[in-house]
Order: sequence, then structure tokens, then C-alpha cells
Amino acid sequence: MILYYGFTPLADPEAVRLWQRQLCENLGLSGRVLISKIGINGTLGGPMSDLKKYVKATKKYPGFNKMDFKWSEGTGQEFPNLRIRVRKEIVTFGAPEEIVVDEKGVVGGGVHLRPEEVNKLVEERGDEVVFFDGRNAFEAKIGKFKNAIVPDVETTRDFVRELESGKYDHMKDKPIVTYCTGGIRCEILSTVMINRGFKEVYQVKGGIVRYGEKYGNKGLWEGSLYVFDSRMNMDFAENAKVIGECEKCGGPTKEFYNVVSASTQRVLALLCDDCSRDGLANGTLEQPLTHLANTVG
Repeated sequence: MILYYGFTPLADPEAVRLWQRQLCENLGLSGRVLISKIGINGTLGGPMSDLKKYVKATKKYPGFNKMDFKWSEGTGQEFPNLRIRVRKEIVTFGAPEEIVVDEKGVVGGGVHLRPEEVNKLVEERGDEVVFFDGRNAFEAKIGKFKNAIVPDVETTRDFVRELESGKYDHMKDKPIVTYCTGGIRCEILSTVMINRGFKEVYQVKGGIVRYGEKYGNKGLWEGSLYVFDSRMNMDFAENAKVIGECEKCGGPTKEFYNVVSASTQRVLALLCDDCSRDGLANGTLEQPLTHLANTVG
């Protein structure tokens, strides 16, 4: 599987969509790709040889030649189909007018820190540093940076309202390190924060994925990473700390399940093995399904 994004001006997003669809279909790949006038954001699965062909072909496009493709092992069943869409935003913050890009990426966003630079910042400035989660709040239930601030957001659309609520104004002079799965949400979040008066904003380059690959269970990250495919979570090393708590009994867990309500709506619930077995037996749960939100990084 590959996870990637790139911010660059695209004069004809629809033409890029058609090219990407043809490329993915020819290679038999599945997953989701979002395209807008400011770039591309995707997660795709397939045989490694075909994904390598996809990466090689995509990097030939002038604006995509420096994109960082993050690889992870999959089963081949992570995505049921292929979806390639053109949208106003490749990450839906509801603030497309705020984001300006050029050939180098987002203009005016947070400073990118490599994983080792994140650790160095914390070593030098200690408790002054604030980690700010750039994901949906439920994702942080199973994994986050130690002592991180987890905003009360259900989707990325909630971040602007949350930041303008005033509850984080006391942090505007502190060093803020934003983080998310692969880095894309922080490209937007850091810009939105700077535009609202946060003076020293950073973002983890490559997101949690790159940090976890670098440090495993030995760094500042703890727990598991929620992912937007049928796996629903992944660890960076064996024996990762389990920080999630079962919503029914309070026991330790990192597994999300689809709760089937009386109205047939599906809601993700964090459940331990025993409680999930009870739910599966009585028909209130379904086995975890592919869960694709409005962003894949």
C-alpha cells in the first residue's frame, strides 16, 4: 500500500483525474485519490510491482516529481474499489480560499521538522512544546504523541470553529507541533493556525508514519495508528503500548468495530475482544469494514 500527497498548482484537475484513473485501472490498483487545483492526495493498494510502476509514472508529472510515497504492508483487501475524484479541497477544512500553493508546496505553512528534529526541539525546550493532534478526535483514542492536545473535532471541517473558539488562545506564543497520519492535514492545519495568530507552528514531516518508522515504540509516540482502510490500525513495532479503552467495559483495546444501530446507521466503536464477540453474536456489530473519511492522510 502507498500513502502520498503533493501540493502544486494544477491547471486542469479533470485532465489529471482522467490520467490517474486510466493509470490505476491499467495496473489493477484500488483505493482513493482526490485531486484539486492545488494538488493530489491518495492511498492505493495492489501488488508491489504494480505500485512501483504507478509511482514511477506519477513522478514523471512535473508537479509530482518530489512527492514522498509512504509504503506499508497490506493484504490486498484493504479497498473494495477505486475512487478518483476532483474536489475543491483535497483535505476538507472548509477554507479553500486560505491555502496558496506554488511549485514548492503550501505557502506560509508550518515549519517542517524531520522526526529527529522533533525530538531535538523537545530536548531543548521541554514542556514548553505543545503537540497538537491534526486528526479526527476518535483516531487519538488508540494512539497519539505523549501529552498531546486532542481537539474536539469529528471531521477536519471542525478545526476552524475549534481554533476560533478561543480555548487555545493561551498557546499562541508557544511552540506548536502539529501532527497527523501522513502529513497532509497538518499542511492545511498549520496554515490555518498561523492565519489565526499562532506564532511558532511546526509540522512533523511525513507525519506519524515517518516518525513511527524512525523510532518505533522508543520515541514520543505511543499506541497504534488509526488508518483509513480495512486494517483500521497499524503498529510500528511489536508490543506497542495499548492506550485505547473499550467503550463498553473499559478494558484495553485498539480495535474499532462498526456498531449497527436500530436506524441501521453504522458508527465506529472501540471494543475489546470479549465485548466485540458479544456484539457479533447478537448482531449489533459487523466485522470491521473499510472506513474512508474525507481525508486519507
